[in-house]
Amino acid sequence: MQNSIWIYRLYDVAEEIKLDRVEEILCHQHQTSRLRLSRTGPKSIQIENPPVAVDLGESPVIIDEQAFSAQFTGKIYDLGVIVITMRLALPQELQFDQLTGLSIAVYNSELIEQVLNRQLDYTRKILAPALVKEELSGFVEDFTIFYFRDWQDTWDPVPLLLAETEPVSQAVRQETLRNSFSYGLDDLAIITWDSALVHDPSGSADIPDLLEFANAQLLELRYYDNLLTGEMKKMYGAIEEAEKLGSFRRLNHYRRIMGRLMELIVDVTEITERIDNSLKVTEDVFYARVYSTTLSIFRTKTWEESINRKINIINQSYSMLSNRNVNQRSELLELTIVLLILIEVFLGVFGFLS
Repeated sequence: MQNSIWIYRLYDVAEEIKLDRVEEILCHQHQTSRLRLSRTGPKSIQIENPPVAVDLGESPVIIDEQAFSAQFTGKIYDLGVIVITMRLALPQELQFDQLTGLSIAVYNSELIEQVLNRQLDYTRKILAPALVKEELSGFVEDFTIFYFRDWQDTWDPVPLLLAETEPVSQAVRQETLRNSFSYGLDDLAIITWDSALVHDPSGSADIPDLLEFANAQLLELRYYDNLLTGEMKKMYGAIEEAEKLGSFRRLNHYRRIMGRLMELIVDVTEITERIDNSLKVTEDVFYARVYSTTLSIFRTKTWEESINRKINIINQSYSMLSNRNVNQRSELLELTIVLLILIEVFLGVFGFLS
């Protein structure tokens, strides 16, 4: 593995993907494997259901009037995410200032989107039987990793990470380089919001795999936060409609709303727990720092808090509807009792007179 640029696109395509079925579908056509970090023991990194990696082949790509050999891979997550990665092998004669220009071209290229979307369409088509409630939601995460097996200390990583040739302030430089990690004397990882630089002479893909996993979690949290926003709007509209109905119809309407709310809470709570538990770093301190910092950079905690806040609002609405339901049933019961008493009195009086 030589110096290269890894261009990621992560797509939300289904509610769930059956990974055992994925392996069955792909085994006769493509080489597949399950994600496993190479530099740590299986007890140090616990992955609930490791995603399936698949080799999608090579093809030439023209970027900024330069021809590159592009290696395509896919990664399928049970959370409903398909990741398409395009790795551009960098020619050895490529100068660093040319690489900076290339990073800008990659950032602005429409061709890359078209190529990656074609790979996604192909992957979705062959994996259709494994996709549960398939729907291309439109939620996408993009990320770029500049991967070096040979890195020179005189090179400046900031222009690469920012895709910027103009000089930047010292404050911007410090912020860009703030999340830098090294385990040994000759490795380096610098992580930003939408890009990273990884220098690893051994060629290990552990750091890129951790960054990809964190991006997949971010994508799903964004999706379910948006889903809850839409469901809350529907809930408010349904409650408003119910208020216009008569007592008996309103009671049935409340029951239907409560049923939908309870089903939604159960589904989203289960899925967010799966997202949280999909990867746990237990014993490897270095990888734990890299992974937790990446989640912090991606602000996944903010998305989790937003989801929990909306679930609490929905729970409160459920309790409110439940109380209204109980009160209305009590009122109907009291009314029924009064009517029965009146009927009994009526029958008694007229029976006596007769």
